[in-house]
Amino acid sequence: MTDAAATTGQTLKAERERRGMSSQKAADELHLDAWVVDALEAEDYERVGPSVYAKGHLKRYAALLGLSPSDIMASYESGARAAKVSAPQPANVRLRTDTSAVSNLPWTPIVGSLAVALLVLGVLWWKPWQQRGAAPIAEQHRAETPSAASSDAAADSPETVVDSAVASHTIQPPATTSPPTTTPRPASLASTNVSAPGAAVRAASAASSDADATAGIGRARLRLSFSADSWVDVHDADGKRAFAGKGRANSVRTIAGTAPMRVYLGFASGVQLEINNRAVAIGPQFVAGDVARFEAGADGVLRRDSHSVVPPTVQTRNARPTG
Repeated sequence: MTDAAATTGQTLKAERERRGMSSQKAADELHLDAWVVDALEAEDYERVGPSVYAKGHLKRYAALLGLSPSDIMASYESGARAAKVSAPQPANVRLRTDTSAVSNLPWTPIVGSLAVALLVLGVLWWKPWQQRGAAPIAEQHRAETPSAASSDAAADSPETVVDSAVASHTIQPPATTSPPTTTPRPASLASTNVSAPGAAVRAASAASSDADATAGIGRARLRLSFSADSWVDVHDADGKRAFAGKGRANSVRTIAGTAPMRVYLGFASGVQLEINNRAVAIGPQFVAGDVARFEAGADGVLRRDSHSVVPPTVQTRNARPTG
């Protein structure tokens, strides 16, 4: 056996078999699940959890089998260093620096052609509008200027002069301007526009409430890794108690049931939680005096416990047991 990391697990397994001890018996002596002992012997340390848990389990396992914990830890550390050295290095990636085909285009002639085309279009669009605007101005000028024949006729006739004088001193009534007419807005349309945002908000809130009601429902598998002793009390979605007891330090407890599951931890800082193989952090909003109380959903999200009754095990015992 040349690989030091392989020697660690095989040494533990060989010594256990030499003593005639089964893996389940070793797990019972260490207060661990049987799969933890199998993972240590198979050197599947990632399955056990963080390296601090793997080191603690290896030391206790070596002491149980009468082996030297320092030798086992030295073998474990040398195997971990060898695994890091043998990790594959990422391949070098070279980027192409070829000149883009777009940069080879004759941009100067293209831009000049576009400018000329825009100029021609602007002239064609402006010329018809200038002719249309000049026609009403000419008609208005002709209407205000009297013809030469009518002016001479008015000068030759005395009656025309008198009528013109009287007309010039006559007070003309002011021109009445009609107020702009506004089209009344139908009441049904106004009410529809006003009520539309409210209806949209109500629909969105109803949809979000339905989503909250169904979120987190399903089968859930809780994995509790203990770095310190802690009381545990877990109920499933039907209110049935899935587990109640003490989790010992350097042990792992797996609890399965129907979510959302109500979880109570007596010493939250000494417990690492996983839901359906996903690590989940216990936020400070769920902890009071280092006692955690929350609902664990199948989607891996923690929510506030909707039940106000605290389990008797949490009420009558200390937050962190001492024995």
